[in-house]
Amino acid sequence: MTEARQEVSLGMPQLPAPAYPAEVRARLEADAEEVIARYPDSRSALLPLLHLVQSEEGYVSRTGMAFCADVLGLTTAEVTAVATFYTMYRRRAGGDYQVGVCTNTLCAVMGGDAIFDRLKEHLGVGNDETTEDGKITLEHIECNAACDFAPVVMVNWEFFDNQTPQSATRLVDDLIAGRTVEPTRGAPLCSYKETARILAGFPDERPGAVEASGGAGPASLIGLRLARGEEPQPRVVAPRGERPAGARPHDPSPSEHLGSHDAPQQTSASDPDHPAGPIAEEGE
Repeated sequence: MTEARQEVSLGMPQLPAPAYPAEVRARLEADAEEVIARYPDSRSALLPLLHLVQSEEGYVSRTGMAFCADVLGLTTAEVTAVATFYTMYRRRAGGDYQVGVCTNTLCAVMGGDAIFDRLKEHLGVGNDETTEDGKITLEHIECNAACDFAPVVMVNWEFFDNQTPQSATRLVDDLIAGRTVEPTRGAPLCSYKETARILAGFPDERPGAVEASGGAGPASLIGLRLARGEEPQPRVVAPRGERPAGARPHDPSPSEHLGSHDAPQQTSASDPDHPAGPIAEEGE
């Protein structure tokens, strides 16, 4: 009976959020002042300030929202409405690495659903859940805007293209073991908190991080090439089961994260000859 009563909400208002320690508050105020100065209207600084407080605790806490409201002259309700609208803001503590698997249409057809299912089983967590060691938070993402590299996995918003269940499993194992992991393109990986500070608009001071970049792939640029009257580039990905001319067999090492374009896998749930697993009827 006691446990049942503890689970029932009596509708009592929450106590005010605890304040940041004085030294943390002073540091965040200095950073917030720099962010707010970029905008003619201080209210416009809310999104980067939410990233700033997220870089402090790894998520947007009630304390962080109260801080944003205070420095911007907003109500906590106004800040909460924004913080709960965007999925890029965590509402509870998570892992050092946020692993997002795209499960939107094209990635799902190319094997994204199979990747997500494999990682849930391998890590022992569900969507938006964190491993017991606090290393990884797994989530499915509707679209990573990288369809020409499908299926795509993102770690702290850095791209890992053309993934398979096998390569994605090696990826999370390396993250948990603390081994160096290089994104397919873009800046080197950093922790989730460090990523949040960069998204708040503060410079990435790691050597070579700013110079690292990732351009669009051939599939993204073919329309532009045709509009310019250029000849489209030849197919860069061999059909399933075929090896490009001149290519040699390759046995990847455990630390490599080869994707489906490097090592084609039979993972697509849309291919009846190579099913990824049972497909349930809608609503089951």
